Amino acid sequence: MFQTLLIANRGEIACRVAATARRLGIRTVAVYSDADANSRHVAACDEAVHIGGPAPRDSYLRAERILQAARDTGAQAVHPGYGFLSENEGFAKACADAGIVFVGPPASAIAAMGSKSAAKTLMEKAGVPLVPGYHGDNQDPAFLHEQADKIGYPVLIKASAGGGGKGMRIVEASADFDAALVSCKREAASSFGDDRVLIERYLKKPRHIEIQVFADTHGNVVYLFERDCSVQRRHQKVIEEAPAPGMTEERRRSMGEAAVAAARAVGYVGAGTVEFIAEPDGRFYFMEMNTRLQVEHPVTEMITGFDLVEWQLRVAAGEALPATQESLRIHGHAIEARVYAENPDTGFLPSIGTLSHLALPPHVAFQRNASGHAGDEPAAVRIDGSVRQGDTITPHYDPMIAKLIVWGADRDQARARMVQALAQTRVVGVQTNVAFLARLMQDTAFAAADLDTGLIERQRETLLPTPKPVADTVLALAVAAVLAREAAPVSTDPWAIPDNWRPGGVATRSFQFDDHGQVRHVSLLRRRSGLALDLGQGEQTFTWATADSALRVQVGETRAAGTVIEQPGHEQDRLTVFVGTAAHPLILQDPLAVASHVEAEGGRLTAPMPGKVIAVSVKEGDVVEQGQPLLVMEAMKMEHTIGAPSAGTVREVFYSVGEQVQEGAQLISLEV
Repeated sequence: MFQTLLIANRGEIACRVAATARRLGIRTVAVYSDADANSRHVAACDEAVHIGGPAPRDSYLRAERILQAARDTGAQAVHPGYGFLSENEGFAKACADAGIVFVGPPASAIAAMGSKSAAKTLMEKAGVPLVPGYHGDNQDPAFLHEQADKIGYPVLIKASAGGGGKGMRIVEASADFDAALVSCKREAASSFGDDRVLIERYLKKPRHIEIQVFADTHGNVVYLFERDCSVQRRHQKVIEEAPAPGMTEERRRSMGEAAVAAARAVGYVGAGTVEFIAEPDGRFYFMEMNTRLQVEHPVTEMITGFDLVEWQLRVAAGEALPATQESLRIHGHAIEARVYAENPDTGFLPSIGTLSHLALPPHVAFQRNASGHAGDEPAAVRIDGSVRQGDTITPHYDPMIAKLIVWGADRDQARARMVQALAQTRVVGVQTNVAFLARLMQDTAFAAADLDTGLIERQRETLLPTPKPVADTVLALAVAAVLAREAAPVSTDPWAIPDNWRPGGVATRSFQFDDHGQVRHVSLLRRRSGLALDLGQGEQTFTWATADSALRVQVGETRAAGTVIEQPGHEQDRLTVFVGTAAHPLILQDPLAVASHVEAEGGRLTAPMPGKVIAVSVKEGDVVEQGQPLLVMEAMKMEHTIGAPSAGTVREVFYSVGEQVQEGAQLISLEV
């Protein structure tokens, strides 16, 4: 086994690899960018080497700098994690040339699967079923349009060198093809440095099922069953589970054997994932092979009892696979949810900011017994993450906060445990998808395992409901939080306690909250008989109490419990009220300060997040229609189109192609 391992990645996967290496007694070396100098993955390793600026191209994509760090620290092996250089043929070859073990497949396997079109040609020869489509080298736009027309709509345009949903577009009609192709190629070139695409028939109600394969240098190849990754947004996975609901043993064996055939066809070594798209009638087709460890590998670990990172390291060190196909078993059900800093109400746009408060469910380390298998019941909840309270979600990297992984004896128990885990997840400082994930876990279609890649859109009405004003009990909890803070005595003088006590009569105190732009007025009345609240519908009795870190309130006959996190400010205090899995942000305003603010003009179009302008389709004086695309921004390697909110005339365009913009910056002014 290796003595020193360099981890050529960041974030939760770097922490994940470091944890297994530490258990095996392997010394670890981290690499980090300017933005990650104080990050958790740096602290998790025995040594750390600075490799450049915050942008990936200036740090985590600098193969020569990472190799130099490996040489300087005496690392015998490099683990690439996922993303960045994990599927870079040149980096794998450079490691081999330098006499350093690349913990992954040989460069030839990465090359064979690196091009989606070439991979599909290879899989066709190996007898692996393919989706009808065009996977050739001719990239002439007119020719591609002609091929799409022959295949029949809807079609899927997909970057040949892509992954993670980037460089992918669904085209419903021939008239939309050319614009979608231009956008897809532009995003593919930006993300992968390669704008080649392939065209495939877009399947209706498909499921995304992937098979975990593993191969060693002794000719052994196994599949560790399947994961269902059908629930997606923007073609990126949101929920992963293992095993796939409704999977028959016959289909599991057929898909597993097809995946093994794919691995053998390219002389594969190490961990890999063969991704299939499956139709309701049971037919399945090869999509691609990811020549690396997947983000969702923990669910496979939970149901098999094996540490896949340990398998990677042992295989890379020349050992045989720790298990045979016949010895592998499925135990229970596991679900993984990715907690992101993003806003589901705005198309899942990433949210940038500092994590002023972060609380996650208790994490119990992955347990194994002497035989290498998990015990009779694995840890019910596992947390894989890297960010800590006080860290900043930046525009440079993926905005994932943590992965919540739960295990249950069956799928229903796993779902229930996930809801519990989400209820214990509290994040302040950025917007998150926690409440959305909880709704998804309890959605009727998801609960019934009626899964396909369009589930979120199909269930949009219930999964993404129109935001409503917060309930009265949420306002009552916010008032109770203020009272609890003020009730903590700073003086032994009873007259110094600001609790509105009066020797006689009624004391009234007014609170003004901003609830998503709506002003909510609350009056607190203190009588000899006790407290009362007026929430705009008359007085009701009010009591509150603290219990551990939670607050309990009763307004009239209604009771509620929750946790309130406060962020004091100069003119206003921000309060986040957590009730169940929902987080309700409120602003306690100073009425005098609020009165001085003015509303933004109606024709002001602002940047929803930091990013770069990559296309501007209008100029001053242009007349535009409602919904017409005006400008395209790129942020976190995803394109975001800014459309006209209403018909009008372009008064001024403030940014040009290539310029960086900050969140909230005015992009275009419209005369509406």
